[in-house]
Amino acid sequence: MTSLDQVSAGAARLRPSHYLLLIFICLVSFVPGIASIPPLDRDESRYIQATHQMAESGDYVDIRFQDASRYKKPIGIYWLQSAALKLTGYDDNAPVWAYRLVSVTGATVAVLATAALGALLFGQSAGLLAGIALAAIVMLGFEARVAKTDATILATVVIAQAALASIWMASRRKAAETWAPALVFWLATAIGVLIKGPITPFVSILTMGTLSLFYREWRWLKRLKPGPGILILLAIVLPWIILITMKSGGAFFNESVNKDFLSKVGDAQESHGAPPGYFALIFVVFIWPFGVLAVRGGLQALSRLRDDPRLAFLVAWYVPFWLVTELIPTKLPHYILPAYPALLLMMAWAIDTGIAATPYRGRWQIWLERLTLLGLGAATLGLMGAGLVLPYVMTGSFSFPGIIACITALAAGTLASGLILNHNLKGALQAAATFAIITFGLLTWGVIPALKPMWLSPAIANAYNAARPCPTSVLASASYAEPSLVFLAGTETILTDGAGAARHLLDDPKCAISAVDEREHAAFIASLPQGETSVSAVATVSGINYSKGRRTTVTLYKTAQ
Repeated sequence: MTSLDQVSAGAARLRPSHYLLLIFICLVSFVPGIASIPPLDRDESRYIQATHQMAESGDYVDIRFQDASRYKKPIGIYWLQSAALKLTGYDDNAPVWAYRLVSVTGATVAVLATAALGALLFGQSAGLLAGIALAAIVMLGFEARVAKTDATILATVVIAQAALASIWMASRRKAAETWAPALVFWLATAIGVLIKGPITPFVSILTMGTLSLFYREWRWLKRLKPGPGILILLAIVLPWIILITMKSGGAFFNESVNKDFLSKVGDAQESHGAPPGYFALIFVVFIWPFGVLAVRGGLQALSRLRDDPRLAFLVAWYVPFWLVTELIPTKLPHYILPAYPALLLMMAWAIDTGIAATPYRGRWQIWLERLTLLGLGAATLGLMGAGLVLPYVMTGSFSFPGIIACITALAAGTLASGLILNHNLKGALQAAATFAIITFGLLTWGVIPALKPMWLSPAIANAYNAARPCPTSVLASASYAEPSLVFLAGTETILTDGAGAARHLLDDPKCAISAVDEREHAAFIASLPQGETSVSAVATVSGINYSKGRRTTVTLYKTAQ
């Protein structure tokens, strides 16, 4: 089959029933846990508190966490979360699940777009396999449940890349130019810029540059309509940029570009540094359970990319972005997520065609798969332990959902290992995805919310609400300064030290309450005029501050009457 024949061979569209099936899978995969898991520290709580303050104040231009500006990311995610609050009818008193609906939607759109792209490139069967696999991996399962930018930005990346792939294939066939894919590309890119700045265009630029260099051809990029496209992007992005620049006096660019983006590129930010190779090391954990099958697909695609421009596109999407993220000093697991759909599409192609079962010729390929298999085993044991051991260690008892999750994790890892059902990898992938979805659903719905020692902020907020003497009471928290407490206890919450917590009680002895971490207890008592006799303890909360990795006890005080 010639290269041009291969470009057209898989071209197909998913049927409405396929989309409905994928939406159902996404709901089952992403919804469990979004209402039962408390707000997570620290990024999620900062995002939802900033959106909460927008709803409180009615100011949908500025981004603030309490009195401080929050200009690390653009406005897009806050607008989407604000829209979710309006649509659910809660507005500024919304529970955390309403904010998380944006991530659930973003992850679902990413799955649908990946499946549609797979169908376009390789046919309906491969597209469905890729969509199901993306819905089942650990990383997207986590990001879909957290009210941050990453699941939503993935949707814009996949849509932009799907449009770019359509343009790329049309250029290979020498088909007539059309406006539709270019328009979709620029709209997705503009929305991506509003959500997370340069990530969406960066993925596309790396893909375009790699393809053009590999094929030594640049003329196909004219099909993107770059002149009108950039005008569309500016028309969408510039209005808010102008408004925030006027409102912040230029502080937005200083914080978002200089302090956030450039500091990540130039140096390890917020102690999140790691050497090159980090993403390769964590690969099997966050693409679980499909590490081995994904490696098979990627290696088979690498050996054939010169003859198949569809595979060349996917390799140009995955490899350059992976290499760049390995070189950036600041590293967090979700940074690599925009590249995973490309690898899962290669995996789906290899499984659908049967090529994934073809033995390797190179010894290094064999050893790479063996190492990946070893990592898959370790990741599977880790998830089994999360279901079986973690509840016992933290609560002193086993969890029935955790026991089931332990069994389903073992099934998912075994089925996705390639060691069994090698003659039917398509069935193995589907079964592994089913068990993986069940595993993560059980962990996030039945296991994690029940780990009470982890959830200090909800316990402190509940104790504060039960003990508050006035409707206007304000909580001051000494040392324990997690943003989730601000979201749960109210925007007016004061994050301070022991002396500040004492002053808070003295300034409003009738209504004030202070929560004092044990490390600040001595300073708190020393700052009171009559020492410990000045206050009475109304509640004590003990647990694990997982952001700092230590156990602590927080005592709530009000003035002695």
